[in-house]
Amino acid sequence: METVSAPARLEAFAHRDGLLHCERVPVTDLVARWGTPLYVYSAGAIRERFAELDEALAPVPHMIAYSVKANGNLSVLRTLAAMGAGADIVSGGELHRAMLAGIPPERIVFSGVGKTIHELAAALQAGIYAFNVESEGELCALSDLACTMGMRAPVALRVNPGIDSPTPHAYTRTGHAATKFGIPAERARDLYCIAAKLPGIRVRGVDVHIGSQILSVEPYLRALEHVTDLALDLRREGIELEYVDLGGGLGISYEGGEGLSARDFAEQIVPRVQESGLRLLVEPGRYIVGAAGVLLTRVLYIKEGGGKRFVITDAGMNDLLRPSHYAGWHAVEPVVASGRARGQVDVVGPICETGDFLALDRDMEIPRPGELLAIHTVGAYGFSMSSQYNQRPRPAEVMVDGDTATLARRRETLDDLVAAETGI
Repeated sequence: METVSAPARLEAFAHRDGLLHCERVPVTDLVARWGTPLYVYSAGAIRERFAELDEALAPVPHMIAYSVKANGNLSVLRTLAAMGAGADIVSGGELHRAMLAGIPPERIVFSGVGKTIHELAAALQAGIYAFNVESEGELCALSDLACTMGMRAPVALRVNPGIDSPTPHAYTRTGHAATKFGIPAERARDLYCIAAKLPGIRVRGVDVHIGSQILSVEPYLRALEHVTDLALDLRREGIELEYVDLGGGLGISYEGGEGLSARDFAEQIVPRVQESGLRLLVEPGRYIVGAAGVLLTRVLYIKEGGGKRFVITDAGMNDLLRPSHYAGWHAVEPVVASGRARGQVDVVGPICETGDFLALDRDMEIPRPGELLAIHTVGAYGFSMSSQYNQRPRPAEVMVDGDTATLARRRETLDDLVAAETGI
């Protein structure tokens, strides 16, 4: 694919004259139009991160297949489609979204351990680039389906290399032997030999995904060595692969640092891919959109008791699940910086669960009821993991591009909560 040059570094969210802006728009203007809770995304930040990675990988033929599960908003997907991004999908719904956003099927890869026959058929009919197959049962089902449809299914086997990557939470480690993901390394060669002989199957590549929020290149190097060695073994067996897919998981900083830089990743990965002669696929999600989003919420009440000071907001775990589900840490700050007294607070939501919190034991400027807070680095796995729990409509989403703000998804209504039900 054609490489896109990286633009000058953009400060997507910054205080100007004491007021938080997204690019050139005061976030208070956004709240005045669309209320709270409110997800706000920076189009410039999304473009910048994609361009940085694309430029870093330029020395090898490559495709960046954005992980749709991180944030599937159509405005986000269309922004990336315009940059030449592909898509890594894990469901038929994500296939529909990606294609609706203008991502060509030949730039789509389909991952996931539990693809249904209907999903496989839809992706086959669409003509996607490849299926990342995760079991022998899936491989055989795909072969039978492709034969029935008079087609050949392009596949890569997702190999589980038994690498226990250092990630912040056990739920995000997917490359060790005890997870549900991938095909055991010791079984991969035999299954490739079976796949090469199956009718309706076209063996195209090899896939590996070892986890999320990885901040070191070393686990990727080990995974790459494993699958390129496998590719060489298969070549000796007469099975030629076109590409290696290293998956996603490139880590970012939630505290304002750099995280794993595209430059450092590429400097070590690219030479080894060049030696293999394979095309490189990567599937970043959080890396591209994580820092490009904030969640704006209004303080409802301040409550003290049991030695605690609770800041109760109108956003809760149904809007942002990461703190509760993954013990995720997000920076929280007042939208208007005032230099007031600081103290230790728990920022909590209105949901009837003790686990409903956005920040615990956080030292920050103590806000007042009615003030706005910004929760940072929520562009990935923020809205995409939101729910209607406690029958709360989900927030609106807004995309900011320079000095222009566009509603990317309207706020749900009470009628939306019951629209699919038949008992009315």
